[in-house]
Amino acid sequence: MTQGKKNDPVRGKRSGPSFFGRTRTAPRSPSLLAFFYSLLRIYGPQGWWPCKSGDRWEIVAGAVLVQNTAWGNVEKALSNLESAKLTTPERILAEPEDTLREIIRPAGFYRQKCTYLKEAAGFFLENESAFLASEDIPDMRSRLLAVRGIGRETADDILLYAFGKPVFIIDAYTRRAASRHLGIQGDLPYDALQKIFTDELPPDAGLYGEFHALFLALCKDSCKKSGCGEVCARLSSSR
Repeated sequence: MTQGKKNDPVRGKRSGPSFFGRTRTAPRSPSLLAFFYSLLRIYGPQGWWPCKSGDRWEIVAGAVLVQNTAWGNVEKALSNLESAKLTTPERILAEPEDTLREIIRPAGFYRQKCTYLKEAAGFFLENESAFLASEDIPDMRSRLLAVRGIGRETADDILLYAFGKPVFIIDAYTRRAASRHLGIQGDLPYDALQKIFTDELPPDAGLYGEFHALFLALCKDSCKKSGCGEVCARLSSSR
């Protein structure tokens, strides 16, 4: 069995295809693109997804481990995996479950996530090459959703950041910012809300990755559960 190949677009601690330094598709929606560039001017390029090794598998593992927890906890779990030399899907599959559970404990829900991580590892080994070559996003997404422990958001994280496919990620931050700043109903079903973005934006994986990361930056900094802060006020006054 071969180890996960290097993720070609990854440089250093970032992953995913870059939106910068290349020819871009003309925007379809001035309002969404205008909001994107407003966020970009405020926060700058985010270079998300954090990835220390540059391996696609690390991105997949992170996408599984980040479910229902903060990224800081995922970093601890990934660091534990690195210390234990469990940085490939092959080694994840070979590791006894009781040992693996303790290694990933910082990520929370470690019993479930141990099972999910092993399921994802097997799937990754069987499908990495096919996913790299494929442009059939609905088929790839459907196959990911059939893997135990992988829901819509996790599947889209993997497609966008590990494989560079133009899939727009919907998470709690996207919902909150879209509702407060874009006049979009934030409690729409996942696929319905995703369709609003993909219908109005060009199918550009780099753009999607940066937009997702900028939503996260905005909500961590200003657009919080408790209410809007200074940056939110600036965004509202500029419209």
